[in-house]
Amino acid sequence: MKTLKHYYVKNKLVEDEDYYYNQGGFMVLTPEYHLQRGYCCGNGCLHCPYDYKAVPEPRKSYLLKQRQNNGNQEK
Repeated sequence: MKTLKHYYVKNKLVEDEDYYYNQGGFMVLTPEYHLQRGYCCGNGCLHCPYDYKAVPEPRKSYLLKQRQNNGNQEK
């Protein structure tokens, strides 16, 4: 399984294409990055396009409900 560190070493991440910094100063990976990676990492990423497939319950259900309630607002 490839990690973010592995991806970064092989392909330098590009700000605003692969990630951005939110108002709290945290790095947030974009939907495009996740699609290029090709799988859910299980961390509950904001823009996970895989419906949190690898996130354990009950967190998975919580995140899906939160996404539905928020309309998956970006940035």
